Amino acid sequence: MASERTAAWEKQIQRNPHPDFKKVEASRPPFDLSTTFHYTQTPDPDWKFGSGPNSTADPSAAEKAHIAIDPYAPGRPAGFNYKLLISAIVPRPIAFLSTRSADGSTTNLAPFSYFQMIGHDPPLFVIGFASALSAGSAAKDSLRNLHERGECVINVVSEHFVEAANAASVNAPYGVSEWDVSGLTPAYDCQTVGCARVREAVFAIEGKLESLREFPSRATPGKVSATMAVIEGTRFWAREDAVNEERNLIDPKVLRPISRLGGITYGRVTEGLELPRPDFEKDLGGVEGAKKLERKDLPN
Repeated sequence: MASERTAAWEKQIQRNPHPDFKKVEASRPPFDLSTTFHYTQTPDPDWKFGSGPNSTADPSAAEKAHIAIDPYAPGRPAGFNYKLLISAIVPRPIAFLSTRSADGSTTNLAPFSYFQMIGHDPPLFVIGFASALSAGSAAKDSLRNLHERGECVINVVSEHFVEAANAASVNAPYGVSEWDVSGLTPAYDCQTVGCARVREAVFAIEGKLESLREFPSRATPGKVSATMAVIEGTRFWAREDAVNEERNLIDPKVLRPISRLGGITYGRVTEGLELPRPDFEKDLGGVEGAKKLERKDLPN
């Protein structure tokens, strides 16, 4: 079953590098709630077109070699690719997914960091599951519910319930409610789906399943190892103090989003910088300006 498969996977990849995590955590400074989102300058406000890396770049980096890694090298476990990629493709937003079984008897709440927005008209989102729907496979509970019912709620994880969201990733057997495990509040006021949104979430999205696609494993031929779900957003829920009057902008100071990094690491968003998108004619000087930046050291 899915819970046993998850436990075996966690043992294999050894995500937690600490023999005694609580001891390590106790040695660290406490969470600083006073650190709020603010803007800074860019690393190099005087950067010019064609300048390449900014002034923060390591001067010795050019002398350091790169290593080519074959994801399918003989003897390389698929788990190595997983650990490598989740530590490099960062930060990743988290889809805190609320689903419900087709008959409505069971609910599921779980975080997924294989998640991204892929369009706005219509609003489209993609979630990746490291499991399959194929007959005989141990599909993740959220994926099973999403397939059977065709709907969900995507909740954005914020600082004020990160521990609860992480608790919902527990490898509980099908039918055990992660709502109880997390202590979060289900709000059954959604307008287009029968799933609950997380009442504590500053921003949430009601969604309908647009499509599912399975992908075969390269490490284990004949096995399906991944499923991609495309979800169309049908309603947005925003806490009133987080959204502007036009209802088209969320305040990061209120959202305080949490992202996933590698291993068991999460990331905060505490500062931002603004960079206007350049205009080819006005800022670069059009074709003539681009010609001045032509590189003679690059191959044709």
